[in-house]
Amino acid sequence: KFDIGMTAFDNVVAYMEGQGEAQVSRQPDLFVFMGADNGLLSLTVKPDVKTFQDLKGRTLSVDAMTTGYAFVLFDLLKRNGLNPGDYKVEKAGGVLQRWQALQEGKHDGTMLIAPFDLMAKASGLNVLQYAIEAYGNYQGLVGATRRSWAADNGKKLEAYIAGYVAGVEWLRNPSNKDEALAILRKNLPQMPPAVAEQSYAVLAGPQGVTPRAQLDVAGARKVLALRSEYGEPKKQLADPLRYYDPKYYEAAAR
Repeated sequence: KFDIGMTAFDNVVAYMEGQGEAQVSRQPDLFVFMGADNGLLSLTVKPDVKTFQDLKGRTLSVDAMTTGYAFVLFDLLKRNGLNPGDYKVEKAGGVLQRWQALQEGKHDGTMLIAPFDLMAKASGLNVLQYAIEAYGNYQGLVGATRRSWAADNGKKLEAYIAGYVAGVEWLRNPSNKDEALAILRKNLPQMPPAVAEQSYAVLAGPQGVTPRAQLDVAGARKVLALRSEYGEPKKQLADPLRYYDPKYYEAAAR
C-alpha cells in the first residue's frame, strides 16, 4: 500500500527472516536506507511498582509478541532476574493503546517511547529503566522500503532522505526551538507546556533523533543479537548489511 515506511529496524529483520507476527503472501524484499533514533524506549510501570521484582506475577503489555520492542522488554526483565513464567504478557496494540491501557490500570507495565515516558511521569507512573541506559547502543526507528521500488525510484528516495535529514537538522538547531514547540503543541494540544519543553529537550538532545539520520551499526547489531536470542524460528543473525543498503543515503548526502 505504501512505498516508504518509518518502522523499527527489528521489524524489517523479522519479516526478511520469516519471523514476523503477521502472515505475508509473498517474500518481502525490504531494506533499510537510513536511521532515525535509538528507540527512545522506557519500561514504564504503575506507581506501586518500584523495582523489577515488584513485577513478579504482574501483567505487561506489548504491541506484538515477536516483533517491535517486545524483545527489549523480555531482555530487560531477564537482566533483572525475571524469566518467562514470572510475569504475564498481553498484546495491547500500538504505543497509544498501551499508554492508555497503562493509565487505566489494565496492565502493570509496558514499553513506551518518548514523549509518552514524560507524560507518564507527569501523571504519576514510574519509569523503571531506559533501554539505551542498559545497552549503550540500540537501533530503533529506520527508514525502509522495497528493493524493487528503490531500484525504479532512486531519485525519489534520495529526495526523501535529503528532506528528512534537513528536518532533523532543523529540529536540532536551538534557534528553531520556539517554532518546533509551537508545531508540537499544535499537533498535541493536550500536552502540558512543561512536558512539551521536556519533550523538545529529549528529542533534540544527544539521545534524541539521530544526527543526520545515520544508521547506528552497533545499535543494529544489538537488535540482531536480541532477535538471535528471542526470535522464532531460531536463527543466528549478525550482519546488519544484510538488511541495510547505504547507497541511497550516500547519494543524498553528496
